[in-house]
This record gives sequence, structure tokens and C-alpha cells, in this order.
Amino acid sequence: MLKKVNTARESKAAMLGLQHLLAMYSGAILVPLLIGGALHFNSSQMTYLVSIDIFMCGLATLLQLLKNRMFGIGLPVVLGCAVQAVAPLQMIGQHFTIGTMYGAIIVAGIFVFAIAGVFAKIRRLFPPLVTGTVITVIGLTLIPIAFLNLGGGDVTAKNFGSPVNLGVGALTIVVILACNIWGRGFIRQIAVLIGLLAGSLAAGLAGMVSVRPVLEASWFHFPQPFYFGMPHFELSSSLTMVMIALVSMVESTGVFFALGDLLNRPVSTADLKKGYRAEALAVMLGGIFNTFPYTTYSQNVGLVQLSGIKTRRPVFYAAGFLMLLGLLPKVGALATMIPVPVIGGAMVVMFGMVAMQGVRMLGQVDFRNNKNILIAAVSIGLGLGVTVQPAIFQALPKTAQLMLSNGIVMASVTAVILNLLLKPEEETVTAAPTASEIEQPVSHN
Repeated sequence: MLKKVNTARESKAAMLGLQHLLAMYSGAILVPLLIGGALHFNSSQMTYLVSIDIFMCGLATLLQLLKNRMFGIGLPVVLGCAVQAVAPLQMIGQHFTIGTMYGAIIVAGIFVFAIAGVFAKIRRLFPPLVTGTVITVIGLTLIPIAFLNLGGGDVTAKNFGSPVNLGVGALTIVVILACNIWGRGFIRQIAVLIGLLAGSLAAGLAGMVSVRPVLEASWFHFPQPFYFGMPHFELSSSLTMVMIALVSMVESTGVFFALGDLLNRPVSTADLKKGYRAEALAVMLGGIFNTFPYTTYSQNVGLVQLSGIKTRRPVFYAAGFLMLLGLLPKVGALATMIPVPVIGGAMVVMFGMVAMQGVRMLGQVDFRNNKNILIAAVSIGLGLGVTVQPAIFQALPKTAQLMLSNGIVMASVTAVILNLLLKPEEETVTAAPTASEIEQPVSHN
């Protein structure tokens, strides 16, 4: 009897892990597709890049889950390619060499590992006002990406925003909502997975699903160090990737605090340091095995909140599945059959949940204090502003553009600086007397 219970529990954990995998899979394979395409990789090179990248996502996730004295934050986090690294890596690869690109990634990983302890000590700069603002902006800035996918993923395509694309995406959202409203127990926990399967089935009936990726993929791949050649180290390229690594650390800090709040587990300075070190190791391995820098994915925070499962066990399964799929490209290619609009529909729900997690954290803030309102308003305004209009910085140097056009970084830096300058905690607000206090009888002693 006990064996049956354990088997059922593990089966549920495995399905939840698959849900985590599908939630991040499109983002994980997007980076190698974009960079490989920009550098004109042939089909065999692209196959290696995508499959080994998926393997490294699983390994990077495992490094964070295996909490020990040196590295690993031990939270249910999933790591994937840092999307903000796409443009600079394309630029480095096109202007220099592929080896220079991977040399810069290795340098960035070494840098993060070296400063992990120092960066972790500035956690006092992230009170609920700052972290809540940052998490809200993370969710809100991701929603346009969700809608891009909902329309088909490419605004220049003739079928972008077609009724079929919108229909299968909307069906995915409706199924996720229905599972959460009327579903019970495990059905509610795997609502996103059910939504993806239902949306994919409908898309298949509409002729949107192709088995070609599976037929063309090979059966087995294994990671090879320096597959594309030995690394080259160039100063400007290395500095560029160091700045991208700092951006990732800021984003990861917000995700760590969001999960800590969700799990009612305080995130200590030691936790942060080990979390940064795990990401640093993942980045260095990405450079060595010729993949990419890795960072904590924020969309999986929404999935943790939506499913209600707050343990690491499902994420261990997700890491194992990712590594397996990376070694078996033909099996891994099955996940690429999910149409982009279907993934976009699921993203709308998950990214909205991330934003609401930030709003919930802001609920701890006393907004009767005008300084708190000002800090949140300006930070969110700037973060969303540069996301919507990144071209506003087009006259600035490329390095400045990379930093300033990132809405999450803009909101994070603004919130931290304004919190330090305005010091809202020093200004107390006298609360109005409650009804019970007004009606309290007067003593006649």
C-alpha cells in the first residue's frame, strides 16, 4: 500500500516537473535559435546548439537545487538562457569570433562567482517596497512577450494575429482558468499542462502542428567542451557580458525574494551568495560547452503560485527531463511541436501571476506615506516606459542602450536609488484612530 502511495506521489511530481519544463521550454530554445540564426549556423551546428543548451538548462537548474555549503539556493527555481544576452552575443559573434563570444561568457561567470559574497550583502537595499516593485515590473514587462507569442511570434508574418492563432491561444487560457475554477487537487495543480495539451490538440486539428522537427532530429548527442573552438578573450566583449551578468543578478535577486515570500521562507545573505555562485557556475559551464549564460526564470514563479506546489521535488524532475531531452534530441524535439500561440496563451496567465505576486508584496508597504507612492510610481513608470519605447536611447552608446533599455534593470536601479535618497522608513504616518478606539469608554478615576 505504501509503495502505491509513493508511486502515485512520484508520478504527480513528475507531471508537475513536466509542466515546469513546458513553461520555460520556448524561452530556452529561443535564445539558441536567435543566436545560431544570426551567426548563420548550419543544420548540424544548430541541432547541437539547441539540444546541448537544453541539457545545460537542466544542469544549471540542478546546481541551484542541490543546496550545499558552497552553492545552490535550494528554492524551486528553474534556470534557462538569459534572453537579455541575445543582442550582445549576436554583436560579439558577428564583430569578432564565436570563440570571443564564449570567452566573454566564461569571464562573466568568473566575475559573478568572485563578487557573489559582496553582492549578497546589499540585500538591505531590497525591502518589500523595492522587491515588490521589481517583481511587478518583471511580470508586466513579460506580458508583451506573451502577446507576441499569442499572435504567432513574428509580427512580420502574414498570419500574425490570425483568428486561428488567437483562437488556440484563447482556448489555452480558458482551459487553464476552467481547471483552476472547477478542478480539484491535482487537476488544478497541472492546469497549465492541461491547457498546453488542449491548445496543442486544437492547433493540430487546425493543421498548425508539424512532426518535421522530430523526424529531422538525431537520436543521441553528448556535450563536448569547446565544440565550436577554443575561447578567445577580448576586453570590450568581456566587459559587455559582465554588465549583462549584473543585469541577470538583479533579476535573480527579485525572483529569489519573490519565491521566499511565496514559500514564507526568509532569504538570507548566505542564501543569496550561494544562489549567485550556482548561477556563476552555470554561466562558466555554458562558456565551456559552447552554449549560453544561464539565469533564474521568473515565469516559473507564477507556475509555483498557480499550482500551489512549493517543494523542490517537481523541479528536480524538470531538471532531469531537461538533461534527458538534451541528450536525446529526437525526444526533445517533441516539445517544439507545441505551437507558439498556445505557449503564448499559457504565458499570459503565468506572467500575470508574476505581476500579481509583486502586487501582493507591495501590500506590505504603507502607501499612506507619499514617499513610498512616489518610489513605486516612478520606478514602475520608467521600467514600463523603456520596455515600450527602447528606441528612446538609440543616440547613446551600445553599452548604455543595453543597460537602460532593460525595463527590469531600470526599475530595479530606480527603486533602489530612490529608496536610499528618500528614506521613506524615516517618515512615519500617524494612523487615524479606529472605531473601537473612538468608542472606548473614558476612565473616571
